[in-house]
Parts: sequence; structure tokens; C-alpha cells
Amino acid sequence: MNVTRHRQVSWRAYLILTVVAIVGFTGLAAFTGRWVVTALPIGFLFGFFLQKGDLCGSSAFSEILVMRDGRKLWGLWVLIVVAALGFAFLNLLGWVQLNPKPFLYLNYVVGGVLFGTGMVLAGGCISGCLYKAAAGNLNSMVALLTIPVGVMVVEFGPLQSVHQAMKGFVVNTSQGEKLSLSAISGLPYWLWAVVLALLTLIGSFLLRGSHPAFSSDSSSSRRSLQQIVTRPWKPWLAGLAIGLLMVPAYLSSAASGRNYPLGVTHGVMQAELLFIDQGFQHVYQIAPTKSSGPPSDLSKAPATSKQATGANRKIVWWLVLLVVAMIPGSWVSARLSGQAKLLRKPPDEILFALLGGLLIGIGAAFATGCVVGNIMSGWALMSIGMILFGIVTIMANWVATYFYMMGGELGR
Repeated sequence: MNVTRHRQVSWRAYLILTVVAIVGFTGLAAFTGRWVVTALPIGFLFGFFLQKGDLCGSSAFSEILVMRDGRKLWGLWVLIVVAALGFAFLNLLGWVQLNPKPFLYLNYVVGGVLFGTGMVLAGGCISGCLYKAAAGNLNSMVALLTIPVGVMVVEFGPLQSVHQAMKGFVVNTSQGEKLSLSAISGLPYWLWAVVLALLTLIGSFLLRGSHPAFSSDSSSSRRSLQQIVTRPWKPWLAGLAIGLLMVPAYLSSAASGRNYPLGVTHGVMQAELLFIDQGFQHVYQIAPTKSSGPPSDLSKAPATSKQATGANRKIVWWLVLLVVAMIPGSWVSARLSGQAKLLRKPPDEILFALLGGLLIGIGAAFATGCVVGNIMSGWALMSIGMILFGIVTIMANWVATYFYMMGGELGR
């Protein structure tokens, strides 16, 4: 009886503290004009939602082969479509300027192969390792040690020149625009978003009718607040929540000098760079409108020739705060669900996780992003390059899953 009462008090305390923190940080940002501070509540909620739905890109792809289960993949798709609708709304209002990534096809192919393979060995993508490590997964903790090393090997180390050379293989439209579904079709972005949403709604009804695993149980609509906070979520529900979170995330990021939605790859690396900060450019707000002279605010100064040909010497504080806040958000989610505990792993798995983290970091750096930045955000922005990266990543994931997790034999 006392244990039950303690749990009730516990989840209420966590919920109240979370609401107070979100309101407080948002109010502080509005009062000071430093919207970068809002990355903290966004990161907290991002980690919370990811852990609630166990929405890891690696497991979403691998479970298609291992378990014949596509629920997490469907959750990712719901996330992408909801985010695309939100981005279309923001763009129509003129609040954000859509910024799909360029079609660096060589980067995305090479990076996708390395990234897709590494995530299987590590047991998660970068965001997956972050929320699983916060919940106590030892393999994810170990992988997070080598992921930033892999990124820095490409951004600052021996693979830097290779990375820069690969960026020369880029394809644009005849008008010089970045390749996106809207650019190559001539149809407006919002129309693509609406069409994809309608197709997704049709698909959800078909899946609910033919696959019981995709349907919600009859009691889900009557769940109490305590059950919502303390129980795991279905992947589609976590995808819906993150897709909606993408909207304020894009606004927050754009207001902080970074015109792109969610991303974690460089946030993980740059959090490490804070310990060895030597002349890095700090990005935390929008630079003043450029006049006749160079911009006085270094928060968003144009890249110098050294930066263009050398390492990307930036500390983007929005990314750093987002990644840092994901850890407590994931831990609180796991704690409330009773899943926060150390998961010990065999020594051979730990060694593979170290190697996997290194491959993840190198692949994500080559590809300029991971599942969050390239698939969640990139697909929502309908970037053709990100679609290529996603396809290559999934194929590499399946090959690695087949040999490493399934021993070269398909399940019966």
C-alpha cells in the first residue's frame, strides 16, 4: 500500500517538475530573447517520447527481419508525415524557410553503409544510444564513447580531406536548387505534405484492419494520466508526439541561428568539444542583418575559407543543449516505467558496441547526419538526398542484421 502511494506521489512530482521546467525555460527565453534556451525543454521531451515508444531507428529497421514486426517503422513514418504537415504550416505562415539538404550522393551512399552497419553492432542509432544509455543499457553507454570520436575523425582528423572531396559530388536542379520532391516535381511542398498525410491515413485504416498489432486496444482511450505517464507507448503514438514536437523545435532552432529541425550527430560531438574549446565559433542566435561590413555577431558569421576547406569549427548551442537535455528526459521516462536499470552485456557485445559506435560516428559525419537529422527531419523536408541516405542505411542495416544478429539465417 505504501509502495503504491509512493509511486503515485513520484509520478505526480516528476510531472509537476517537468511542466514547471518547460514553462520556466520558455518564459526565460521569451524574456531574454535567447530562444536557444528552449532547446532544453524540447530535448527533454524528445528523449522522453523516444524512450516511451522505444523508437530507435536501428531496432525499427532490424525488427522487420528479426521479428517480422513493422510497428516501429510505421511509428517513424507517422513522425515524418506529421512533421511535414507542421513544416508546411510554418512555411505558409512565413515563419521558417524550408532548408532541405543538398544531394551529396557519394556522402550519403558511403555514410549510409557505414552508419547502417554500425548501428546494428552498437544496438542503436545515435538517438537510440542516447535514450537507451540513460535507461541503463551498457552497450549504448559504450557506443557513446566512440560515436563522437568517429565524427571527429571525419570533421577534424585523417578523413577530413576525404570528406571535403566527397562533398564536391553534388547534384542540383537546372535552376541551382537543392533536390527535393517539390523542386523536381514543381508541386508546392504543402501539397506533397497533404497527399502523404492522406495516404498515411488510408494506410493506417488498412493496417488496423489486417494487422491487430497496429490497432489500439479498447482501453487506450480511457487510460488515466498516470497510465499515460508511467506505461510504454505504442510506436505510432510516440511518432505522433515527436512529429508534433518537430514544429516548435524548428521554430526554436531557426530562432537560435540554425535553420533546420531536430538533429543530434553534431550535438554529441560538440558537447565533447566544449572540453577542448580552442577558438570555436559559438552559434546561439540569429546574426544581425548584414550591412556593408562583415557581421559583428559571431553567432552566425559566414564560413571563412579556412572553415570551408577545413574543419567545421562551430559549437551550435541549440544542438548541444538538445542532446544534453535528452538524457534526463529519457531517464525520467524509463524511471516512471520501471525500466531504468543497468543492463549488463557480455564482453564480446561490448567490444562490438565500441566498433559500432565508431562506424556510426564516421558514417553520420560523412552523411552530415543520422536517423534524426537525415531521416526524421530530412524526409519530412522531402530532401532527395536524405531519401537516398535512408534507403542505403536500411539496406546496410538489414545486411548487418542478417549476419550479426541472425547468424546468416532468416527466422522461420
